[in-house]
Amino acid sequence: MIPATFSQAVLRGVRCRCPRCGEGRLFHKWLKPVPRCQVCTLDLTPQRSDDFPAYISMLVTGHLMAPLIIMLSSDFDLGPLGMFAIIVPLALVMMLGMLQPAKGAVIATQWWFGMHGFVRERLPEVAAPDTSPKETAAE
Repeated sequence: MIPATFSQAVLRGVRCRCPRCGEGRLFHKWLKPVPRCQVCTLDLTPQRSDDFPAYISMLVTGHLMAPLIIMLSSDFDLGPLGMFAIIVPLALVMMLGMLQPAKGAVIATQWWFGMHGFVRERLPEVAAPDTSPKETAAE
C-alpha cells in the first residue's frame, strides 16, 4: 500500500494515481485533484502545487526542443513559417501533455516529505538479519 521509496511515490504521481495506495485517481478534472482518495481516503486538500508543474513542463520542453530547433535550422532549408509550423504545435503538445504528470509528481513529493499539512508516512523499518560472525565462548 504505502510505497517503500520516494521514486515509487513519484511514479504513482506521474501516473496520476494516489501517492499512498497507487490505486485511486489523483485528478477528477484535467488539473483538479480529488479532495480525498476513493481507495485509501488520503486527504489531498493540503497540496499546494501552484505554478511549479508548469515550470517543470516548460523546462523539460525547452530542453527537448532545443536540439530539434538546432537540427531543423542547420540541416533543413526551412523558412520562418515552416519552422513555426513545426515547433509551436509540437511545443504546445509537449507542454500540455507533461502538465498533469508533473502536477501528480509534485503532489506525490509533497505527500512523501510531509509538506503543507500532509502527514509523513513511511513503511516500518525491517531489521536486517545479523550476518556478522558469532564469537564462541571457548576463546
